Amino acid sequence: MKIEMIDGKLLVPDFPTIAYIRGDGVGEDIFPEAKRVFDSAVEKAFGGNKKIDWLRLLAGEEAFKFKENYLPDETINSISEYLLAIKGPLMTPVGESFRSINVTLRQKLDLYACVRPVEYFEGIESPMKAPEKVDMTIFRENTEDIYAGVEFATGSSEAHQLIDFLEQTLKVTAIRFPKTSAIGVKPVSIEGTKRLVESAFDYALKNGKKRLTIVHKGNIMKFTEGGFRKWAYEVAEQYPSFTKLIYDKIKKEKGKKKAEEEKAAAMQAGKIYVDDVIADNFLQQIILNPQNFEVIATLNLNGDYISDALAAQVGGIGIAPGANINYKTGHAIFEATHGTAPDIAGLNQANPSSLILSGVMMFDYLGWHEVAQTIRKALFYAFKAKECTRDLGGSLSTSEFADILIKYIKEA
Repeated sequence: MKIEMIDGKLLVPDFPTIAYIRGDGVGEDIFPEAKRVFDSAVEKAFGGNKKIDWLRLLAGEEAFKFKENYLPDETINSISEYLLAIKGPLMTPVGESFRSINVTLRQKLDLYACVRPVEYFEGIESPMKAPEKVDMTIFRENTEDIYAGVEFATGSSEAHQLIDFLEQTLKVTAIRFPKTSAIGVKPVSIEGTKRLVESAFDYALKNGKKRLTIVHKGNIMKFTEGGFRKWAYEVAEQYPSFTKLIYDKIKKEKGKKKAEEEKAAAMQAGKIYVDDVIADNFLQQIILNPQNFEVIATLNLNGDYISDALAAQVGGIGIAPGANINYKTGHAIFEATHGTAPDIAGLNQANPSSLILSGVMMFDYLGWHEVAQTIRKALFYAFKAKECTRDLGGSLSTSEFADILIKYIKEA
């Protein structure tokens, strides 16, 4: 049965159809095992009264093998019809050739919010002294910025035409080597910014978070990233739970102690403390003081860097989940955030945790919180006991790790 979005609410039947894409490379190893974990948790939570009707779709190398198309129209149409999908990693060559399948899916379905929660699980090896201080959720704008794909190769007629227009008509003089430059355009809109930041605010309010940070490079890119900052604050001012403390201004006028007191009072009053941080400074601060941040709203490229950097702090991208969501239409794709790792594909060695945690996000999105919590507890017990795959410091195969999780699920 179809999941529907009616009047802004997701209506989920007891036997919803959810599409899935196995994925390339290690997708053949991790998806079947993750699916076993999902089905086991649903059975544990609902005892047969609810169940997922899985719909297999093709994308990537498998799709090209059978359809001679890396992303068939029927795959996009099916996700559009059934609203939700979950997928393993998909390959994309670096450089020339076809565009990223992941980016194309986000663009075609207008999945404007890339949501990446990052937290530490006890027992996971980390390069940081105190990885337990990391507990953030990144809201990365997913459809604009340089990922919109407006760029032209060096030497192309399009590049020359655009550079000529910039230099001759707009009197741009900053292009150092105009004859050999490749060139790209970076679109950042008011609408794209505001719907992303609204989603971040709604998440913060729903989950009792006290701080939302706007991350940007507006000190250099005044009108794109600077615009993102400006429009994000405009969204914040519409929320009754908003308090905007210009921390540096208070600190300068009243001193650091007073600034901290006003910030603490606002947060204790149930309001969200909103600030903004320059992207390069933010990458430093998440290492020095990660405990100071909770919900992050940022642009597409910044979000890409930040998500992977934070994942490394808690043990690697192998345990980093992700979702691409349109909160207006209800469409969402949950995905493993790592690559296809073809060198270990088919060897039953890959870590399925990223995909499994993305499934946890999916069940929370469906409102099946019992299922999500059951899987989270199983992961907690497994990681704490170091019952995990080799990349996380354990010795289990992909299927053995799934067996351990299912054991904990059944014992819950």
